[in-house]
Amino acid sequence: MKYKTKSVIIGRMKRDKKAKAKDDIFRPCFIALYDSNNPHLKPQPPKQIIEFDKVDKINLENFKVDYLLAGNDLVVNDLEYVDVTKKGNQVFLNGKQKTALIS
Repeated sequence: MKYKTKSVIIGRMKRDKKAKAKDDIFRPCFIALYDSNNPHLKPQPPKQIIEFDKVDKINLENFKVDYLLAGNDLVVNDLEYVDVTKKGNQVFLNGKQKTALIS
């Protein structure tokens, strides 16, 4: 699904004990959408949060990404839009970023 957004934070969530007992591979994760860059530096809540239950990999295609060591989250700034798709146990993020891309 395509979302118009300025930035996203991508992170994993804690599993409940029942889910952890069933498998040790998959993790729940979230993608939080924001209307401003560097949302981790501002007290504003996200405009939307997309959650996934069983994910083993998130694929980021053609983005400059910042890794936040304090929370183990990823931040992608300067977006025009992001397209989020789940296929099996993988989530794919693609979209358009205004900054120079890393090749």
